Amino acid sequence: MNPKRVTRLMHTLSLETSYSNPRTTQPQPENRVYPYVLRGIPMRRANQVWSTDITYMRLHAGFIYLVALMDWFSRYVLSWALSVTLDGQICREALTQALRHGSRPEIFNTDQGVQFTRSDFTSLLKHEGMQISMDGRGRALDNVFVERLWRTVKYEEVYLKDYTTVPAARQGLGQYFTFYNHERLHQALGYQTPAAVYL
Repeated sequence: MNPKRVTRLMHTLSLETSYSNPRTTQPQPENRVYPYVLRGIPMRRANQVWSTDITYMRLHAGFIYLVALMDWFSRYVLSWALSVTLDGQICREALTQALRHGSRPEIFNTDQGVQFTRSDFTSLLKHEGMQISMDGRGRALDNVFVERLWRTVKYEEVYLKDYTTVPAARQGLGQYFTFYNHERLHQALGYQTPAAVYL
């Protein structure tokens, strides 16, 4: 069986791959991009660096977008939010939710997507006294801890549950992030939970 036959059979059976991805990182040329300042900086304490990113999840009738904020040192997920649209409001909502805990990081790291370079987002970071750091173009490893979080969430929760609706996704992710923070042991943390290290 060759690739052409597989393609023809998939077309005949109306089968398609499920890895098509809406681009979550779109640069906006007029928005200011900040340099990446974390290269070579050792992580020594909680609230030294927070990081955020956006990923997508496929539902039966389209995509939803998930944003999460994480403390790098402890891997603790400080806040998360879901949206059916890819706009900056979801990112600001997650940031505001994380700030309600009362803690502030020294450095806040994001990618160069338009949601994070918008002035209403960066001005909030500056107002709270955070130094802004942004990943280099095409450098996913600059934000490796959040990228690992996405892999973990998808393989341990999303792909197993196959959410059909936004409320089902919201409920399932809420339960999973509670488990992730308070019960799931991390080898990199000496087999402690993120909550045990962060709190």
